[in-house]
Amino acid sequence: MKRLIIVTGHYGSGKTEFSVNLAIDLKKTNEKVSIADLDIVNTYFRSRERAEFLESIGVHVCDSSIKASTLDLPAIPAEVMGIIKDESAKAILDIGGDAVGARALAQFSHLINKVEHDLLFVINANRPETQKAEDVITYIRAIEETSGLKVTGLVNTTHLLKSTSLEDVERGHKLAKEVSSLTGIPITHEVAIESVASQVKDEEIKEKLFPIKMYMREDWMS
Repeated sequence: MKRLIIVTGHYGSGKTEFSVNLAIDLKKTNEKVSIADLDIVNTYFRSRERAEFLESIGVHVCDSSIKASTLDLPAIPAEVMGIIKDESAKAILDIGGDAVGARALAQFSHLINKVEHDLLFVINANRPETQKAEDVITYIRAIEETSGLKVTGLVNTTHLLKSTSLEDVERGHKLAKEVSSLTGIPITHEVAIESVASQVKDEEIKEKLFPIKMYMREDWMS
């Protein structure tokens, strides 16, 4: 993975859950890890809501300049520029879930294009808007056009929250594989909650398997 990792995709796809788990995983092998929450589209689940936990394990959270997790003002912090330029740290940018959200990213594209980076697009085959390869590709192209950046990797995040089954992950893999074949964009991660990841037998999925914990959902949510 490149030093700067940008994560985007349709809202409700598991984008932020993946971003948080990725930051925690990177912290195992990197002294400095930052995650910047630039999601001004999805007003419900955002990485800033777990800022205290992330900070406690050494992951720096770059938040909105408005210090209130319940507010949804598009105040993009100047600190993001520092994170993009800081060659000593791994950084994740958690971007809003559609082309509108990608506009928040566009203002930094001139800086991002000067550094090594990955732009990962998450795919949830259970979302109505991204169940077909052509729809996923249309979404990818819209984000690329808006942000001025190119998607470099696909992430299968197909899930039904705590009801996710092995079949969900396998269906997502099939869709991601089709999108990859049509676009030439490689699959970088096959995401599954830990209880499902332990059931995976498919060697293609296991090669890119990324087991996760659910940090962005409270225990009472299913």
